Amino acid sequence: MSGHSKWANIKHKKGKSDAIRGKIFTKIGREIAVAVKAGGPDPSINSKLYDIIAKAKANNMPNDNIQRSIKKASGELGNINYESMVYEGYGIGGSAVIVETLTDNKNRTAGDVRCAFDKCGGSMGTTNCVSFMFDKKGVIACNRDGGLSEDEIFEMALECGADDVQVEDDMFEVLTTPADFSAVRKALEDRGVSFINAEVEWVPQNTVVLTAEQMVKFERMLDMFDDNDDVQNVYHNVELPDDAE
Repeated sequence: MSGHSKWANIKHKKGKSDAIRGKIFTKIGREIAVAVKAGGPDPSINSKLYDIIAKAKANNMPNDNIQRSIKKASGELGNINYESMVYEGYGIGGSAVIVETLTDNKNRTAGDVRCAFDKCGGSMGTTNCVSFMFDKKGVIACNRDGGLSEDEIFEMALECGADDVQVEDDMFEVLTTPADFSAVRKALEDRGVSFINAEVEWVPQNTVVLTAEQMVKFERMLDMFDDNDDVQNVYHNVELPDDAE
């Protein structure tokens, strides 16, 4: 088990996009649509939809919005087909970036993603050009409430099937394999653990440090991705400064 979360220190801040509740609700709505298309509208038999609903609730998405998104995807209130596309590329300073999107127009989205890379000193690459520098993991960020000690947190996570735990002052991150993610998240939920965020993510194997000048362009690129409704998640291997978290 690990003691300190390096991942928490380099994860891209969500302050600008998540502060605008409508934008994050739109992004989650697209995830719901794709999950419903793939596995049906019943979360009791569609584990992917169950996980996304849990994510929606963690982001304070109203139940009416959740149900409306499910109905839209199941054809009751209209229908838009979203396709999952993943783009990889290099940010300024040779940094590695993975951009996950859900889009109804691949040409538009590819052009927008390429533009963000190009305008900020980077370049969009080919499939698998940087993903080998990351590991796919279930990352469950939990509030450290209830006075649990580190040993108790470790023991509980292990019993729930986790691979690793990284502890911060006010939170802890439980790491799983992608295959075990849903079961571990459900087990923690059943024990009364509250989540800050829970998703399968790309976790960098190593991190890089940019100069202050490079960081300005890199954060501009991240903001461009945040402002794009087609972009669901952005992962990278850059250590962000403390004031950017």
